[in-house]
Amino acid sequence: MIYLDLFFTLFKIGAFTFGGGYAMLPLIQSEVLRKGWLSQKQIVDFIAVSESTPGPFAVNISTYVGSVKGGILGSFCATLGVVLPSFIIILIVARFYEKFKKSKTVEGVMSGLKPAVIGLIASAVISIGTTVFFANGFSLSVFSTKEFYISLLIFALSIVLVLKKLNPVFIIILSATLGILTGFLFGL
Repeated sequence: MIYLDLFFTLFKIGAFTFGGGYAMLPLIQSEVLRKGWLSQKQIVDFIAVSESTPGPFAVNISTYVGSVKGGILGSFCATLGVVLPSFIIILIVARFYEKFKKSKTVEGVMSGLKPAVIGLIASAVISIGTTVFFANGFSLSVFSTKEFYISLLIFALSIVLVLKKLNPVFIIILSATLGILTGFLFGL
């Protein structure tokens, strides 16, 4: 039954991924592709949409996957699956926080998780970048396409705006607007 499959697949991802939605992305991508729930292009397209919509990334993409595979009930099962592990873990941590907050073991675990989270996020960036720019394999011709330079320009502009400490909401709205405009103007 698809509803149980959605719930347990996303529950497993939610339970074993630390660092938020971007750290979950490689696992979500792997499972969704392996099960044939979405194509790589659908995943990339939805990542762009979910970054422009309110709410946590992992919840947005889980809800979308659930909706595609099982309608409203599928959305509910997938979303519940991805958020329930965090909810349970937070309840447990809150219950025992005072007792373990100065534990060297807990500090060591947290220190060890940081590089792993960065690695998962880097993996997501590489995977999405490869899909967007090298969908048909690596070729130097990608550097002569307008899509590459438009994406590079939007990325560079985003970096400049972040360094100028502009409000992230403004940066997201501007990036989405630029993406939509370039899509209409250049037929991307």
